[in-house]
Amino acid sequence: METKTIPFTYEEYDSPEELQPHDRDLLSCAKEALKNAYAPYSRYHVGAAILLGNGKIFTGNNQENMAFPSGLCAERVAIYSAAANNPGVAIKTIAISAHSDKFPVTEPVAPCGSCRQAMIEYEMFQKQNIRIILQGDTGKILVIGSIESLMPLSFRENGLKK
Repeated sequence: METKTIPFTYEEYDSPEELQPHDRDLLSCAKEALKNAYAPYSRYHVGAAILLGNGKIFTGNNQENMAFPSGLCAERVAIYSAAANNPGVAIKTIAISAHSDKFPVTEPVAPCGSCRQAMIEYEMFQKQNIRIILQGDTGKILVIGSIESLMPLSFRENGLKK
């Protein structure tokens, strides 16, 4: 047996003011998007904002449904909207933020496994990393250089393409 390590690096910031202006703006768009989330059951609002290679920004927010799991996460709402309206245009960066009506969200909010799988498929398809910016309501901000960093052992069955 051999034990191996998968490296994971990220940048950590104490406040949005430390970010580059374009990253700060994208995070602000994610925070604005979460205000329109439909979250009557969890009361946990998530917003996502995507910067495309053509400079356009698309936002999304979580959309819950009492027939679980019929809802959709903010990240996939934003990604699918961007891809549907800009086919073939690479995703450069996605910013994600969250707010709860029940408790303070002071840690960076990370995407769920389904969203990670959707995002890594776009990263593989475009053959270009997608940066991720994560923050809660307040607190530290993480900037990660690729989706693969979040999901290094992702499902990649190339046989499905044949």
